[in-house]
Amino acid sequence: MCVAMSFASPYFLTWDNVRAMLLSFSIEGIVVVGMTILLIVGGIDLSVGSVVCFAMVVTGKLFLMGVDPWTASAVAIAASALIGAAIGGCVTRIGLSHFIASLAFMVIVRGLCLALTQGTPQSLFTLPADFKFIGQGSVAGIPAVILIFAAIVIVSDVALRRAALLRKVFYTGSNEKAALYAGIRTGRVKFWVTVLCSALAGVAGVVYTARFGAATPTFGVGMELNVIAAVVIGGASLKGGSGTVLGAVLGLALLSVVTSSLILLDVSPYWQDVIKGLILLVAVTVDHLMNVRKAKA
Repeated sequence: MCVAMSFASPYFLTWDNVRAMLLSFSIEGIVVVGMTILLIVGGIDLSVGSVVCFAMVVTGKLFLMGVDPWTASAVAIAASALIGAAIGGCVTRIGLSHFIASLAFMVIVRGLCLALTQGTPQSLFTLPADFKFIGQGSVAGIPAVILIFAAIVIVSDVALRRAALLRKVFYTGSNEKAALYAGIRTGRVKFWVTVLCSALAGVAGVVYTARFGAATPTFGVGMELNVIAAVVIGGASLKGGSGTVLGAVLGLALLSVVTSSLILLDVSPYWQDVIKGLILLVAVTVDHLMNVRKAKA
């Protein structure tokens, strides 16, 4: 697609466009990392968009109350992790599915965002320069946002491939009963992965706050769909047990390239979602057919 677009538009391979594409998905990519690990363990989180917004609102609210932005960010990330703990508790203690539990918290957390702000966007233009740097600054010409994203991707991908603790994620997602008989505390694995997913959503929310210098209570609506689409397109199975962080990042990059290409080709924004939906449909269909083939084998 990149090769084709380089011929279709002279602006596609320019540094400004490449930089814009990287910036467009780098922060969202932090959420993708958490969602990838959660899908591998066999779960799903529909609340990530709301949690990202919640982290922004909490950070902004505390800062406007006089709290240091770094302390406010730490509190926001911790609060986001607590939301993950609540979802994980509903799954492992009560027995609800990730889908139902996260759907409920998607609505609850969004309501909290609106309640805390009274539905009014918070302007945070007085944020100190050192805090804004993580969202707006650059190191050697490379935006800090991209460096943060790259660091999280590299660490998580290596850990998922080599760390014995995170290998349990694959065992639990592949066959939970077998993993349980092998001595793996599958409930604990699912719980902490859910917490990790929400915590990373909180990190993304903090970075978004630094980047935009504002906190809008309606931010992140529909983000969960884009994140899940990227992970599935990147090769993760909705049934659990398979997937990689790098694959999910490539899935997100594909969606970004598609969006950039459609804009450069002057395609109506109304058709962009249709095309993205078709790409997701193809990816899920391929995933389903591969699972059916494996089952028959």
